[in-house]
Amino acid sequence: MRRPRRRARSLAALDLTRVRTVPLARRPSRVVADALGRPVRAGLRVRELVAGFPDILAARDFRTAVARIAAALRNGRSVVLGMGAHAIKVGLNPLIVDLIARGRLAAVAMNGAGVIHDFELASVGRTSEDVGRGLEHGLFGMARETGEFVNRAARDGAGVGLGRALGDAIVRARLPFRRHSILAAAASADIPATVHVAIGTDIVHMHPSADGAAIGAGSLRDFRLLAAVVARLGGGVYLNLGSAVVLPEVFVKALNLARNLGHPVRGLTTIDMDFNRHYRPAVNVVGRPTAGGGVGIHLTGHHEIMFPLLWAAVEDALVRRSR
Repeated sequence: MRRPRRRARSLAALDLTRVRTVPLARRPSRVVADALGRPVRAGLRVRELVAGFPDILAARDFRTAVARIAAALRNGRSVVLGMGAHAIKVGLNPLIVDLIARGRLAAVAMNGAGVIHDFELASVGRTSEDVGRGLEHGLFGMARETGEFVNRAARDGAGVGLGRALGDAIVRARLPFRRHSILAAAASADIPATVHVAIGTDIVHMHPSADGAAIGAGSLRDFRLLAAVVARLGGGVYLNLGSAVVLPEVFVKALNLARNLGHPVRGLTTIDMDFNRHYRPAVNVVGRPTAGGGVGIHLTGHHEIMFPLLWAAVEDALVRRSR
């Protein structure tokens, strides 16, 4: 026997006669007039531009990053750059080379692709091929000189690590555009430049001259060298520029190894700079390393704009304090 269907009860609208309100002046607000940005005009100096940023969200983080980098440098603490190859491909080598030459960077770490683009710029003044066109004919990544030079340096210099081996090789070969090489600049300044390779990810691994034992030994030596750099990074700054996977993973292991061996590495500032936010930099650069005390910052935007702007503001902050 079928049960009779119940009639739907009509739903009455809420009675608003008892709604509570609060005075606007007593309501907490996240945006206040004192935090608003200032108008811009022609001829602004860097300090005036940055001072005119709103004191809100990323603009506040930007000023914090500037202040903490400048403070680290004034106090003799290290600033270390971990970078993906994209930073090279968007034209930042001259800026990074200059930072090395003037003692702003205590060390540089890069992935295997960074070595390739750094060498090609130093050798012929250009890099970054059309992958799709080469891949169609099986010729992507098959530049003869790149494979021969990088793999030979890895074999000959495994005892000093990949970064130093490549830097020394570029200097010795007197490559015509070596002034643009980050690795050569680091070798000339005698600061650590470490290279962290994932086998099979770089074009030189397709060449018959690739020696897996030499590449692995050199990269492992560089990891241990980076761990020694991180062990002295307390009160300093680690900048992750455009590496979404390799460098964040390497950095968090280097930090753990340093702490395991009795180096607390406290008061650390970590800054992730990329044009998108990614999981591994968020947790392994910004979040976990600073959880016990420190500051983690995201600065999201295009490298070719954000990185020069950041360092222009740091240089200005250093000059103002010295006066």
